[in-house]
Amino acid sequence: MELSYKNIEPLIISGKNIFSKWLGYFGLGIGVLLLLFSMQMFINIQQLLKEKSPRKSGYDFISISKNITNENMGKDNSFTNEDLNKLKTYPAIEGLSPLISNQFRVRATAGDVIPFSTDLFLESIDKDFIDTVPPSFTWQPGQSVVPIIFSSDFLEMYNVFAPAQGLPQLSAKTISSINIILECSGPNGTLNFKGNIVALSDRINSLLVPKTFMNWSNLHLSGDTATRVSRVYIKTKDANDPQLISFLDQQNYHLNKDKVKFSRVKSILQNIVSALGIFGILVIVMALVLFSFYLQLMIAKSKDNLRLLLTLGYSPRWLTNSVAKTWLPVYLFIIIGALIITQLLHLLFLQFSFVDKEDLSFLLHWSVWLIAILLLALTVFINSGLVKKELNNII
Repeated sequence: MELSYKNIEPLIISGKNIFSKWLGYFGLGIGVLLLLFSMQMFINIQQLLKEKSPRKSGYDFISISKNITNENMGKDNSFTNEDLNKLKTYPAIEGLSPLISNQFRVRATAGDVIPFSTDLFLESIDKDFIDTVPPSFTWQPGQSVVPIIFSSDFLEMYNVFAPAQGLPQLSAKTISSINIILECSGPNGTLNFKGNIVALSDRINSLLVPKTFMNWSNLHLSGDTATRVSRVYIKTKDANDPQLISFLDQQNYHLNKDKVKFSRVKSILQNIVSALGIFGILVIVMALVLFSFYLQLMIAKSKDNLRLLLTLGYSPRWLTNSVAKTWLPVYLFIIIGALIITQLLHLLFLQFSFVDKEDLSFLLHWSVWLIAILLLALTVFINSGLVKKELNNII
């Protein structure tokens, strides 16, 4: 007679506890499903809440300033060298650049095309932090034309109120042809320059001029050589990094809310799915513990029959492998079933959530498949170890 597990199965599984076995199966299936689904949802959240604005060299840029409260109003709220050095040493911050503002009065007029004049502010920043920098954005002492990078938000605001003031609306192309007269005055005198808008910026809400012009004007018009920084741009790989946002909040810095509006939502959702994944791991562990009790009880009740089989010539190794292999189809069924349900839930998420289908793949992430394979290998390994241990105890 050919030796097979089916020949000896009635001798081993007699008197088994059916309830413990099926409860272990059910718990293992629920735990695997929770773990795989939570991992896929964690990946979905990571991909969906990435910043959609244009990035430069794969980085995000955040504007920060110090919070102004009733207690610090009227005080110097500029960044000190100690503040800047602390920001530079934080691991998530890849670089920073302060915005230098004018220390003299600037009044702008647009001639006959746009009959109005206004006081305004100018700022300068390192070129690497500007999203659009044309070759003409340079200035040298003695040059009468000052290139300006204008905020796209400012242009939109102007086009909203312009009709009510009897002013013409301007397109992005038209604004570059407007001649702007900059009247710059300070304690050391007054100088007039011609301003030329050479680009629009979607990133920085300001009127940017070259740093060479800002430094020269501050020195010659106001005699100010001190650098007071009220606003800083930081460069980071993820503007929605919860740890980075928490660090900046602890320093009492005001952030560009449009850049980090998803950070707290992202943090909450990640905590929820992480807790769901941890719960799934606990359920898996409990199911394996319960199943180990079932194996111990099954083998303990069959120890006389197993000793008889050993006496008849069955080797301990063959018995261990034969008994352990019987649970492999069950584990395969549980994990494949969990993968199928996770795939269906992922498709339902894509179908009924308001997300761009191009942002997410219809298939499960490769890491979910890897975890499923590792879980299968782990359960088979643990099961084989338990069977071998129990059989060795009765020999």
